[in-house]
Amino acid sequence: MLEHLTIALTEAIQDEYKARATYRAIIEQFGPVRPFVNILAAEDRHIQALTPLFVKYYIPIPTDDWAVRVGAPISLEQACKDGVQAEIENGEMYERLLVKVADYPDVQQVFRRLQRASQDNHLPAFQRCAAREQRGRIRPGDMNVRLQDSHKSSSHGCSNPHLERVYAEILEFTSRGCRRRRRRGSTRNDCSTRVPGPQLHRALGQLPR
Repeated sequence: MLEHLTIALTEAIQDEYKARATYRAIIEQFGPVRPFVNILAAEDRHIQALTPLFVKYYIPIPTDDWAVRVGAPISLEQACKDGVQAEIENGEMYERLLVKVADYPDVQQVFRRLQRASQDNHLPAFQRCAAREQRGRIRPGDMNVRLQDSHKSSSHGCSNPHLERVYAEILEFTSRGCRRRRRRGSTRNDCSTRVPGPQLHRALGQLPR
């Protein structure tokens, strides 16, 4: 039984070590961005919650060497997506480990608390982060191309008045933004700023692909 406890506690704290090191690398690469700064502090608390269990059951506390084993992804969007996957796997890990520590109610209590924090707090935060970064990556110029391609495709099939209206409204919105930047004498690509508002993305998602 103690062997199962040792395996479970070691896997749990190693997973928390890995998450903490990864989020530190992301903050070092991209700055103190949310939700990574918040969840980094939470990972510290998770490790602090697990450590007394090693002491209580006379199990050596594993060394944390994850700083040299992980790095930051190439983009903040990818970091958020990786965070989503990591938290999903973290929840599944605790579900599996709870069976291994069935004879240790105190350990189960800690595992369940950490699992809830992961699934109820961290996972939604990373999902919002991934959605936000994906929205910010869509540019009006790219949107116009997609809209025009979709419009051409739909013209060969049955006509949908709602999609036609969405197409016209979004195309006009992005065109107005381009004209305003030209009047201000911008030297940048006139259609390369971020799309301001989720309503355009919701509408864009309704266009045929």
